[in-house]
Amino acid sequence: MRHNKKFNHLGRTASHRSAMLANMAISLIMHKRITTTVAKAKALKKYVEPLLTKAKDDSTNSRRVVFSYLQNKEAIKELFGEVSQKIGDRPGGYTRIIKLGTRQGDAAQVCFIELVDFDPEMAKDTKKKSTRRSRSKKAADAPKAEAAAPAEEAKAPEAPAAEAPAAAEEAKAE
Repeated sequence: MRHNKKFNHLGRTASHRSAMLANMAISLIMHKRITTTVAKAKALKKYVEPLLTKAKDDSTNSRRVVFSYLQNKEAIKELFGEVSQKIGDRPGGYTRIIKLGTRQGDAAQVCFIELVDFDPEMAKDTKKKSTRRSRSKKAADAPKAEAAAPAEEAKAPEAPAAEAPAAAEEAKAE
């Protein structure tokens, strides 16, 4: 029976699972976004979020604790340097999972898992106006007619000006 056993074993032994999660955490820290299956992303989220919280406190002990999980000096430098500065004021929720659909070969659910503060597209507030206003047919036609008239007037003076230099060149050639 599985009573009170809450984490996903991912069909691996304990040593294989811990090595896989450590490698995925290193890749996530170094690249800021990785593509994986949804099950692995959820397991990685539970694995890496406490490490990111630990990285906010840059002390020797916290570096040693995180190094015991990751075993990669470059990842530790990146985590305690650039990443900890970006997530310093965030109280939690450092990662985001974005589902992409199914994989072609085995139909597994695939997703992105990324560090929230490192996605510039999501940080932008691109809210459009939600109010819609309908115009009467007369009001809609009137500006079009007014806009068309100045455009025609603007085109008329340009045409003779363009012809004048051509005519002057022809006169010089003769």
